[in-house]
Amino acid sequence: MRGVENIPWLYDAICWWAERGGLDRWRRWLTAGARGRTLDLGCGTGRNLPLYAPGLRVIGVDPEWRALGRARQRAPAASLVQARAEALPFRAASFTTVVSGLVFCSVGDPCRGLAEITRVLAPGGALRMLEHVRSTIPWRARMQDRLQPAWTWFSGGCHPNRDTERTVTEAGFAIVADTHRATGNMRRFEARPVA
Repeated sequence: MRGVENIPWLYDAICWWAERGGLDRWRRWLTAGARGRTLDLGCGTGRNLPLYAPGLRVIGVDPEWRALGRARQRAPAASLVQARAEALPFRAASFTTVVSGLVFCSVGDPCRGLAEITRVLAPGGALRMLEHVRSTIPWRARMQDRLQPAWTWFSGGCHPNRDTERTVTEAGFAIVADTHRATGNMRRFEARPVA
């Protein structure tokens, strides 16, 4: 599905405004906690890539080749792979950290994507996630539900009414309480697979 998320220059312009409004602090938190071999899942145009600690081995993955082209310009030395969250082309236990920034609103099958994350995470590994989620305020949640079909079409796949935190816990992850932050519909947290 082609939409705003699939037009790299337009997506970057929108992100630039959002980052001026505070999203940059959330991105820095997201990348700062990455350890070991790291998968930047849904790296898009590569806005996270320059934020990782020097020397950290990061592989960026995105299904959209146009976005990966923009990511290559932003981080010329980065390892980039075209793939979907639901079918990661990596061996089991390949990564210490998986970073997912504003991705799971657009993953076609979130449960399958989380199963793939579980598969590629090494024992003791962590998922670091930043998402916008379904509102906890009933009238806002209803509005998200009404807007969802048009927004999903316009954006190219984003579902503004997903309860990603619940999906993550139902997929067998435990959210680390002291990493969880919420502002409006934005959430960020670290989660680990429950053994």
